Amino acid sequence: MRVHAVPAALAATALLAVAGCGGHGSADDTSDGGATPTKAAQQDASGDFGDLKKVCGPGTAKSAPAQGVTADSIDIGVFSDVGFTKNPEFADTAKVFTSWCNAAGGIDGRKLVATTRDTKLTQVRQQMLEACKHDFALVGGGAALDALGVQDRLNCLLPDFPAQVSQIQNNGSGLQLNETGGASYARYQGYYSWVLKEGYPASAAHVGTIGGDSPVTKVINAQTQETLQASGAKIVYKDLYPAAGVSDWTPYAQSIKSKGVKGLVFNGDFASLAKLEQVLTGMNYKLDWIDANNNAYGPAFLQLAGKSLAVQNNLADLGGVYPLEKAADNPATGQLVALFKKYDPNAQITMPGIRGFAAWLLFAKAASSCGEALTRTCVYEAAAKENAWTGGGLLAPVDLSRPDAPLKCFNIEQATPKGWQPAAFEPDDGAYRCDTPPYKLKGTYGKPLTLADVGKSMSDVK
Repeated sequence: MRVHAVPAALAATALLAVAGCGGHGSADDTSDGGATPTKAAQQDASGDFGDLKKVCGPGTAKSAPAQGVTADSIDIGVFSDVGFTKNPEFADTAKVFTSWCNAAGGIDGRKLVATTRDTKLTQVRQQMLEACKHDFALVGGGAALDALGVQDRLNCLLPDFPAQVSQIQNNGSGLQLNETGGASYARYQGYYSWVLKEGYPASAAHVGTIGGDSPVTKVINAQTQETLQASGAKIVYKDLYPAAGVSDWTPYAQSIKSKGVKGLVFNGDFASLAKLEQVLTGMNYKLDWIDANNNAYGPAFLQLAGKSLAVQNNLADLGGVYPLEKAADNPATGQLVALFKKYDPNAQITMPGIRGFAAWLLFAKAASSCGEALTRTCVYEAAAKENAWTGGGLLAPVDLSRPDAPLKCFNIEQATPKGWQPAAFEPDDGAYRCDTPPYKLKGTYGKPLTLADVGKSMSDVK
């Protein structure tokens, strides 16, 4: 689940260890993929993105067929814990997408109006009730404690196109279309299978896990341990650290060393991981690999880890998101970088931001297909027909026509003193590897809420 939740700093991130989120630097840090100003202007005018044609464009809409939709505009809610995390990635992404889409003419001539619903970690339900009063749909956001709002969202029949989901009650819930795979499947089986069987087989009998001590993270740890064992691991070390943070990582490092851990999965904030690695490196203990998880994918972790990058082998599975440092090799990623540079040049492009942009694309494509009669039923059903969604080329294909479909592809990054780069995982489909059979989780972790759970059905959606 780490690809789904909201990043947070230090102790906050430990609580939100489901985060898949580290910033990857500003647009100035990344290649623009060869997009020239003239080409970017043409793309703005055309409403094309990647291999998607006319996602946005002018039109002659004249009616107000649903809540939040007028002849001139479409009101969209963007959930974010920004008041708690101070991370504006979802609002930044909304600004870039809506600026680009509106410059191309909007959705059938209707302008997109995005309102950030600041959940401040614990105010999810309050913000959901506000969204229920005003918004046509939720797009491109996420909240760490998102289970607090899912019942209200279903009661008011509000569609959700999230950048991230975190808690099991929301992951794959009714009227939701997310790009991170079905909740009942292990999302990292391919990654762990490669690590344990191909990349570092000597580590398989010596694996450890550690994560922040919070209800959310405990579920993540339990699912991680099941997935590791299904992939051939023997777990010799399990630990939690206080969600409020740790002043001295020495006892944890000593336990890792005494247990002979060769492969470590870290479910927590990358600032804490960097401190742990500094202690491990200082005592001359080198692991075969550390799963830094993809919230570490960005320049901040590289800076914090410092000299440990030359000693410890940090890996992260991007879960089928094309790597930013290779933007020049992928037109969609290059265009994304160019759009950020144009519309919000000081913003960082993050993993959740990329997924958020893809979620906006999904909504816009579906909404554009509805034309004048833009209703919640139309936009949801149109998006749910996408059985190989890539966000125009930003992602490996995801089947959105099956609410509980497994992810088929993974791609692994490695942190080096020279920056993040693809690991030697032998991709078989472009930047991705897509050969791992799905693994259905067997543990009892809860289940997502459905329309039926609140006494509703699709016939109630207007």
